[in-house]
Amino acid sequence: MLFADRADAGRRLAEALGPLAQSDPVVLGLPRGGVPVAFHVARELGAPLDVIVVRKLGVPRHPELGFGAIGEDGVRIISEDIVRRAGVGEADIAAVQQAEEAELSRRAREFRGDRPRVPLAGRTVILVDDGIATGATALAACAVARAQGAAHVVLAVPVAPPSAATRLRGEADELVCLSAPAGFSAVGEWYRDFGQTPDEEVVSLLERAARRSGPLASSDVLVEAGGVALPGSLTRAGDTGALVVFAHGSGSSRHSPRNRSVAAALNRAGLGTLLFDLLTPDEEAEGSHVFDISTLAGRLVDATAWLRLHAPGPLGVFGASTGAAAALQAAAMVGAEPGTGIGAVVSRGGRPDLAGARLGEVRSPTLLLVGSRDTEVLELNRRAQAELHCESRLDIVPGATHLFEEPGTLDEVAQRARAWFIDHLAPGTG
Repeated sequence: MLFADRADAGRRLAEALGPLAQSDPVVLGLPRGGVPVAFHVARELGAPLDVIVVRKLGVPRHPELGFGAIGEDGVRIISEDIVRRAGVGEADIAAVQQAEEAELSRRAREFRGDRPRVPLAGRTVILVDDGIATGATALAACAVARAQGAAHVVLAVPVAPPSAATRLRGEADELVCLSAPAGFSAVGEWYRDFGQTPDEEVVSLLERAARRSGPLASSDVLVEAGGVALPGSLTRAGDTGALVVFAHGSGSSRHSPRNRSVAAALNRAGLGTLLFDLLTPDEEAEGSHVFDISTLAGRLVDATAWLRLHAPGPLGVFGASTGAAAALQAAAMVGAEPGTGIGAVVSRGGRPDLAGARLGEVRSPTLLLVGSRDTEVLELNRRAQAELHCESRLDIVPGATHLFEEPGTLDEVAQRARAWFIDHLAPGTG
């Protein structure tokens, strides 16, 4: 398996690690080359990113032979067997450790700046490197992560020699290795571009990830649409600069727990969100407006215009059930031009068929997400996709029914929606 570069390796590794997103993991990159790979893993999983700074303690006069390792917060791991066989005395241990502690502190400050270390206690920790040669650093990182309280340690690398992969399986709780070629001689031979990763790049990626995973400004708002003021919740965009408007289905509102769960996953990836009520309480009580797709679409269009005044940037729409039809009609009405249109649409268990003749006018890239057990709606989505004349994809979520209440299915929706919006609204952030 050949990787184009570290970004390509990170995206492919993230796909293999996808199921771990449900465990709320922390992703740690081994500096320097592991950080660009880890950046893409963290982004795809919606997880915080940090570095794990470890230093090997080398036997004096034979520094390539490690008798232990140190990590931040005073963590020290010593191999008593190697110490005994190499004849390393207490004075030697103290001298080597003092020198390595100074370098460890310097590198941690340089990479992380003033940000605190992400706590690992009780967490699933994914350790990422760009590849493994001997495995010595990876072994030390596993030990340090455990000593810092990690509950479950996953070592994830694009490539490693078979011998190292076998040895590392015994040290980590899980090893995810995309390729273990028999003819392995060096990590770089499995990349088309394996240029050095400068410290400045590591610092920049960590800063971007911190902005993305940090708390975003959220506020209650009144959205002016269709001549009425509709209550909503606006979470401003992070470093992607892009924002997604949610169009809920019939019988739901801005308080929909499913939409809020998806919105939180988008927020963790640096996407802003707006969840707002499409109808007034009186209109909801009357009932006849619930399936008035044209009215709902018109209010979505008004909401996007209002939003551009308050949070300019690329816009997408996430629609559920009848809200998906409104989202597609709105996309047809405003087009897909940057700055004025809707840049991408995602439908969850949607009824795109209710968009009627406007389906053929949609130019916004559209992702249709349907549960495999939602057979009637699945067939309606297949027919609707045939009428679309834009980039589109129909993804079937295994085991899911219409409301995606089955374990893991809503997380799958969030992951796929997040990737679709980032690819189409903010491709430069990847």
